[in-house]
Amino acid sequence: MNKQELLKLYDMDLEELISKAEKITNENFPQKEIEVCSIISAKTGKCGEDCKYCSQSIHNHADIFCHPLLEVEEVKQAALKAKENGATRFCIVTSGRSESGEDFEKILEMIKAVATIPDIHCCASLGLLNEEQIKQIKEAGVERFNHNINTSKNYHSKICTTHNFEDRVNTVKLLKKHGLETCTGVILGMGETKEDRIDMALSLAELNPKTVPINVLNPIKGTALEGYEDKITEEEVIRSICIFRIAMPKTILRYAGGRKTRLSKETQKLGLRAGINGMLSGDYLTTDGVELSQDKELIDAYR
Repeated sequence: MNKQELLKLYDMDLEELISKAEKITNENFPQKEIEVCSIISAKTGKCGEDCKYCSQSIHNHADIFCHPLLEVEEVKQAALKAKENGATRFCIVTSGRSESGEDFEKILEMIKAVATIPDIHCCASLGLLNEEQIKQIKEAGVERFNHNINTSKNYHSKICTTHNFEDRVNTVKLLKKHGLETCTGVILGMGETKEDRIDMALSLAELNPKTVPINVLNPIKGTALEGYEDKITEEEVIRSICIFRIAMPKTILRYAGGRKTRLSKETQKLGLRAGINGMLSGDYLTTDGVELSQDKELIDAYR
């Protein structure tokens, strides 16, 4: 579908839009399986990028606990705990543009430790990597790599100036070139228009990632987007999820950051109808998340 067709759908009767998206989801995911993943912030804070939403940026002034790389065993134990709680995927996340030298070697050891755990798939989110680094993380055991586009091409410069939209897109393409699955998502509610949301869907459809995390901005005190609670309504989030499903019929759409504080339980249930079939459960990078037991209740209610 083109932009005008998706814009027309975005504005249609909400129940009709949800039903349309639900039909597409059921056709492509008839078992109604929900993929659950957890993450760990293996390195937190002191990021040189100037993303306005991010509590970890040195350009913002959020009150967070910063720490260097965790020890390998701590990451392994966190992955084991995630598996015990029902997650099938575990993602190692580091702050900053990229890692190199001894820190990158340590990250490779983390990956190997997690990848050897039975029945848990190792994922990573490590910033902007070069081709050699991508080959190394794949060899170490990473199956899927998270690298979000965050917003639309036209709105990106309003959110970040230290790297551009093309940097993100090119990284995703490079990951796919080397055979890694990609987890490429967005953050809704940063002041973008509905046209921007359609553009996000179209850009993602072109990249064709395995999964799309859908975050809703949780405005953090001390960031440039503090006070942005009113930039998107719960209904607009649901409409956006529907459009993402229509644009990407076979992609796993994942509830990610922000839903605990920005979406009611009833709205989250609507999101499952609209096309959500993945969950990021447990805590996020610097904010509290939703416990897997609560997500199980949500999933059971949906089924």
